[in-house]
Amino acid sequence: MPSIKQFQVTFDCAEPERVARFWCEVLGYVVPPPPEGFATWDDFGRSLPPEDQGSWFACVDPSGVGPRLFFQRVPEGKVVKNRLHLDVRVATGLVGEERLATLEAECARLVALGAVRERLLPADDDNESCLVMQDIEGNEFCLD
Repeated sequence: MPSIKQFQVTFDCAEPERVARFWCEVLGYVVPPPPEGFATWDDFGRSLPPEDQGSWFACVDPSGVGPRLFFQRVPEGKVVKNRLHLDVRVATGLVGEERLATLEAECARLVALGAVRERLLPADDDNESCLVMQDIEGNEFCLD
């Protein structure tokens, strides 16, 4: 039987640290310690060539369960819909008005962090309601 592989989710973005810190707040993730020999990430960044400074940032699940998130600076902006998106599971097991209230409360918290609410996808015969949103650089995700 093949072994389970670890993976990270990589975001292309314009401002890696800003987007990483947004997702830390959304998911309860943390910034890992800086590399050995550096007291802070700023110290590490200053050790890099100018063109590499601020070119990437990462965050991790403090419990070690979720994937590492990696944010890399790219020159081009986002121009089309994501082919992959994150579902942020905040209302698992909830239905009806209780689910909607939970989704709306989390939406309000994330909008205060800079997210944008796109639309509510109402419950149907197959799926419960969810909210389609965008992070601070326009990457789509769902509150589910």
